[in-house]
Amino acid sequence: MTATYPHLLAPLDLGFTTLRNRVIMGSMHTGLEDRFYHYGKLAAFYRERARGGVGLIVTGGISPNREGWLLPFGGTLNFAGDVLNHRRVTSAVHEEGGKILMQILHAGRYGYQPLVVSASAKKSPISPFKPRALSEAGIERTIAAYARCARLARQAGYDGIEVMGSEGYLLNQFLCARTNLRTDRWGGSIENRMRLSVDIVKRIRAKVGDDFIIMYRHSLLDLVDGGNTWDDVVQVAQALERAGVNILNTGFGWHEARVPTIVTSVPRGAFASVAGRLRREVTIPVVASNRINMPADAEDILARGDADMVSMARPFLADPQFVAKAAAGRADEINTCIGCNQACLDHTFANQRASCLVNPRACHETELVYAKARVSKKVAVVGAGPAGLSAATVAAECGHQVTLFDSFDAIGGQFRIAMQIPGKEEFSETIRYFGRKLALTGVKVVLGQRVTRAALLAGGFDDVIVATGIKVRMPPIDGIDHPKVLSYIDVLQRKAPVGKRVAIIGAGGIGFDVGEYLLHDPAHALPVPLAEWAREWGVDLAATTAGGLVAPAAPAPVRQIVLMQRKTSKLGAGLGKTSGWVHRATLARNGVQMLAGVQYDRIDDFGLHITVAGEQRLIECDNIVICAGQDSLTELMPAEGESGGPAFHKIGGAALAAELDAKRAIKEGAELAARL
Repeated sequence: MTATYPHLLAPLDLGFTTLRNRVIMGSMHTGLEDRFYHYGKLAAFYRERARGGVGLIVTGGISPNREGWLLPFGGTLNFAGDVLNHRRVTSAVHEEGGKILMQILHAGRYGYQPLVVSASAKKSPISPFKPRALSEAGIERTIAAYARCARLARQAGYDGIEVMGSEGYLLNQFLCARTNLRTDRWGGSIENRMRLSVDIVKRIRAKVGDDFIIMYRHSLLDLVDGGNTWDDVVQVAQALERAGVNILNTGFGWHEARVPTIVTSVPRGAFASVAGRLRREVTIPVVASNRINMPADAEDILARGDADMVSMARPFLADPQFVAKAAAGRADEINTCIGCNQACLDHTFANQRASCLVNPRACHETELVYAKARVSKKVAVVGAGPAGLSAATVAAECGHQVTLFDSFDAIGGQFRIAMQIPGKEEFSETIRYFGRKLALTGVKVVLGQRVTRAALLAGGFDDVIVATGIKVRMPPIDGIDHPKVLSYIDVLQRKAPVGKRVAIIGAGGIGFDVGEYLLHDPAHALPVPLAEWAREWGVDLAATTAGGLVAPAAPAPVRQIVLMQRKTSKLGAGLGKTSGWVHRATLARNGVQMLAGVQYDRIDDFGLHITVAGEQRLIECDNIVICAGQDSLTELMPAEGESGGPAFHKIGGAALAAELDAKRAIKEGAELAARL
């Protein structure tokens, strides 16, 4: 226990077992749970997190039966033959001194498979399959399946189970009038609607005995119409405690909710005070969750009495050594989760293996190995953006002598630009992490001067990694040189003044970022305060309304903006699956006009002349901001057929500039460096 984080690192005595600290690695579906031949990789993944000191790990969701599958043939524990695979996971965690719970998750109407069931035959907006309403016999089979699953989890060596009762999955579907339209003893009053959850916990406790952890993830704010009231939430929590739950974890928002709960624009610890209210209503430990990503924030939540434990899922994708670093007073070395969702949740919803944008080793521990090189090479990395920082630090970690060059006077590249966007302030944490990592690994950093090809050839380098990034592409529009025209680099990096009426050409990720940047009033501090965020999204953190929803406060737009693209597809179609809707909603709420299928005719003193659906129009504006793509900077690369000298490699934007992709850039840098 350290003086810096005395609450976070204090043990928690549950009576029959003790957790070594108050940190939970929350459930995160990785995709490794779904196939038996991946359980070795899953064991390696959890082993690293247990070795890093986390007090309690919760697995990704495991279904108790086929009807509960999230995906066809998803991870299931319903017969004894599954136990051996799970023992590989539990043994790995226990060998590192950790404890682990298996999450039992029944998807209900959220399942992407034809066997889905729910409280009522009401289709979910996020799955193409309409559920079948469970019969009385079907409910009894479901209860038995949960109990069987928990019993098998105990046989597999788990220290307990978590029952997933939030985020709009099956038990949440029974709990809320939104989806529970039943008129029998499983519907109607809250006493009836909670019967399934309570009976499942009772049956599990009877099967597993008293010396086995049962944690229940309880939805405190549903954030959908037809959600539960606070009185309902408390009544359910107290009934679950009486039924045998040891720990109450907390969840916020259904997956179909139109309120963001975990993306980077959500203020840190936004929902901790709601967990604190529940803590005063029960006697068992309560867990705070959602957007807690640094030890100081977690310590504050515990110190002020809002929770007994904190749950962080994605932060352990970003850095498996999170707890160990905090305990050693090295929080500045933590690779912080920036809440981007690009390699974790976006992968999960695309049926891909999860990973992490800032840590590509996550869920690839057995494949991407940073081993000491047999021969130490002299390596030059040109470009201190995400790709170059990743390559330089991994190469140095593997024992190479690395020099990092950048013409700018600070590291960060595109991340230094991105961190200025409202809601992307967390990107500065990645720059801080890499800056510390450069120092720890002994990388020589040369900033503020443009390195030449001649200097690289004369430097005696064995390998040169070109991570020079991109240059802005200016589209061939008549009048593109008009003084009204700015590039996004002019706006975000050079701080060129921008008028009140703006046309943005290009509606990819950069176009949306520029839109959000120009909507922000520079007189208002960033990040956005919690109360202001809650008003903008209509979140009632005091829980005085059913579901925790109130009417959003309509903002007064700072600028009149038109965002447009040549493509006829939906604007922002390439944005992240789990975060793109947040960006679209933000711009729409601020009155941004969005146009697709635009032909750009000319730019003159009057503004931007366009043609849409055969109709000519004039966008009267003070400035036109170009976000229409970029080209790779590759002048340092050798000409085709040139031989001799160091080996040259391209990564990041220098290799592919079609759409800036930090996930790909960091992964490419790490993989290349590990191969040197």
